[in-house]
Amino acid sequence: MKLLLSSGGLTNNSIAAALVSLAGKPAKEISVAFIITAAMTETGDKGWLIEDLSNLKKRGFKSIEIIDIASIDKHLWLPKIEAADVLFFGGGDNYYLMSWLGTSGLAGLLPELLKTKVYAGISAGSMVASRSLDLSSSQLIYDEDLDRTEDAVGLGLVDFYFFPHLNSPHFPHVRQPQIAAFAKEHGEAVYALDDDSALKIEDDRIELISEGKSLIFNN
Repeated sequence: MKLLLSSGGLTNNSIAAALVSLAGKPAKEISVAFIITAAMTETGDKGWLIEDLSNLKKRGFKSIEIIDIASIDKHLWLPKIEAADVLFFGGGDNYYLMSWLGTSGLAGLLPELLKTKVYAGISAGSMVASRSLDLSSSQLIYDEDLDRTEDAVGLGLVDFYFFPHLNSPHFPHVRQPQIAAFAKEHGEAVYALDDDSALKIEDDRIELISEGKSLIFNN
């Protein structure tokens, strides 16, 4: 299985090169399906989403398909997913994204799809790759999901927690003391990455791709 888990998407040449390497062919031959679902419940300015898509566009991929699995039927989105080389799950609400991955049936299809495709994530799209979505981290570190009462099961593609937006001014609690406290309490591997960093994963091999900062605990 091949994954690229990022905080901010293709923000620099190193991360973009890692994705092309995982796909195994030149960018001009790579078809991308960008799953936009996580962004659909977010309110306010969507400049960050436009920037994420712009960063994809600048890399010269063969095509970029945009899909919302919550708004169209499976018979419409599945052919688009099957035609893509890279399944890129965008940022936003990780609980909402995970809910629709289950409801739509895509979560159950991913193990087979990812035998031949690359899973790529931005923020929420990276967080759902873990075994579970921890509510305490969502509420205390990201000030999100305050109306929820329990954890959610993740995709289980990786066996660690992923924390995006390390040191971001937009997320003032994603800092070393808070991440360290979470890692100590949970005792599992934790990766916290800033928006210039990503994890390149091939089977059991994890490589940190970074032009910025990162924190790793319990690994």
